[in-house]
Amino acid sequence: QVQLVESGGGLVQPGGSLKLSCAGSGSAFRLYGMGWYRQAPGNQREFVARVTSGDSTSYADSVKGRFTIYRDNAKNTVYLQMSSLKPEDTAVYYCNGNLGYREYWGQGTQVTVSS
Repeated sequence: QVQLVESGGGLVQPGGSLKLSCAGSGSAFRLYGMGWYRQAPGNQREFVARVTSGDSTSYADSVKGRFTIYRDNAKNTVYLQMSSLKPEDTAVYYCNGNLGYREYWGQGTQVTVSS
């Protein structure tokens, strides 16, 4: 069992930056593919970014060039650095971890981009 706990959400003005963190439990964290998803009110949960156990990254087109995902296996943590934030980035952001058939989700952290 892996527990994922997100932090770092909050209110930020358009054009601002925010860094989300997701702390995982367990000694196998480094083996997991880790990702960030988000869900805005009335919308389905959507993919944002992913980093594999080998540090390969992928991004949704809507955040490419603005968001960076990276991991620190020594701290069992994956980060999402968000910059040039837009109001349409407002959502609850969820951390996801997967290894084979195992998949885990965090509880989510709210990000609101508004002036």
